[in-house]
Amino acid sequence: MKKRWFLLRYLPLVAVLLWLAGAAPMLQGQTNSADQKTKLAIVGLDHDHVWGLLKDLSEEPNAELVAIADSHSELVDRAKTKVPGTVKFYSDYVKMLDEMKPDGVIVTTENDKHLEILRECAKRHISFSTEKPMATTAADAREMERVANQAGIKVMVNYWNAWVAPTHELYHRVRDGQVGPMKKIIVQYGHQGPKEIGVSKYFADWLYDPVKNGGGAIMDFGCYGAEWAVWLKGRPTRVSAVTQKLKVEQHNSVDDDATIILDYPDGQVIIEASWDWPYSMGQVEVFGPKGSLLATGKDLFFRSPTDNVAKVGLEGERIALDAPPREASNPISYFVDCIRNNKPIEDPLSMKVNVQVMEILDAARESARTGKQQELR
Repeated sequence: MKKRWFLLRYLPLVAVLLWLAGAAPMLQGQTNSADQKTKLAIVGLDHDHVWGLLKDLSEEPNAELVAIADSHSELVDRAKTKVPGTVKFYSDYVKMLDEMKPDGVIVTTENDKHLEILRECAKRHISFSTEKPMATTAADAREMERVANQAGIKVMVNYWNAWVAPTHELYHRVRDGQVGPMKKIIVQYGHQGPKEIGVSKYFADWLYDPVKNGGGAIMDFGCYGAEWAVWLKGRPTRVSAVTQKLKVEQHNSVDDDATIILDYPDGQVIIEASWDWPYSMGQVEVFGPKGSLLATGKDLFFRSPTDNVAKVGLEGERIALDAPPREASNPISYFVDCIRNNKPIEDPLSMKVNVQVMEILDAARESARTGKQQELR
C-alpha cells in the first residue's frame, strides 16, 4: 500500500523529469537557433552606399557578414580592410550563394541587375534587399514581385528616408488628419551631382548609363518622390514630366534634372529631382486645409493657417521627436529583424509600393520623351 502510494505521489514528478531529459536536446537546439546570428552576404561593391551598409552591419549584434561577391579588385581590396578576416570573397555571386547559403543578401549593384540577382536568390529561398529603386523598369519590378512571392522570400527596397524619425512622424500625423485632406505634396530630393560630390568612378560608370541606371536624376531621386506619393496618397491617375541636361558641358547621356507632376482626383504631387541643387536636398512638404508638415532628414515642422510667420518662420514650429528603436534605425537591423522574426517588409519598403513607384517612373520617362501626359491604369 505504501509502495503504491509512493508511486502515485511521485509519478507526475518522475514523468516531468523524464520529459525534461528527453526534451533537453530539443530545447538546446531551439536556444542555439535563437542565439545564432543571421547570415548575410553582399552582392556588388560598385554602389557607394555599400560602405555605409557595411558599417551598419558591423554594429548589428544579430547579423554576421559571411561573404561578399564582386569582380573589381580595387573594391575588394578596400572591402577587406573593413570586414572581419572570416568573410569570404567571390567573383561569382551564384557560387557564393551556393557555398555560403546566406539567410539574406544585400544587393548594391547597378539597377538593371536587380531582377537577375533576385531570381538566383529566389531559387535558393534567400531573402533579398536592394538599394532603391527596385529596378529600371516596371516590367522588371512586377516580375521581381511575382518571383519573390512564388518563392516566399522577403524583398526590401532601401530608401534612406525610411530610417529617420521625421519621416514616420509626418506619416502618422498625416494619417491622423493633422493637416486635413492632402491637397498638395512637394518633394525635393537630390544634390549637386554625382561627379560634383565625388562618387567613386565605379559608381559613376553606371549612374550616368541610361541602361544600367534607367536614367539620371529622374531615377536616382525621382524614386523618392514617387515613394512618398504612393505611401502618403496612393496611386495617381496621370503623370507628366520634363527632364533636362543643365550641365551641357559634361555631355552626359542621362538627365540631371527632372520635374514630375502626379495628378490625383483631389490633389497633386510635385517631385523635383535634381543633380543641380547647390547643396544636398531631401525634404517633403504636405499641405492641407488645416496646415502643412515639412519633414527633412533631421526635423519636422508644423505650420497652421493662423501661425504668426514672424514667430514660427516659413517652415512652422519644430516638433519634438523620439529616436526610432534600433531595429527601425537602419536598413540592416530592420532587414535582419524581419528575417529572424518572420515579419513582413512594411511600406514604403515593400514590393507593393515599389512596383507602383516603377510604374510612375516609367510613365514619367515616357512623358518626358513624348511631351505628353500619361494615364496610369
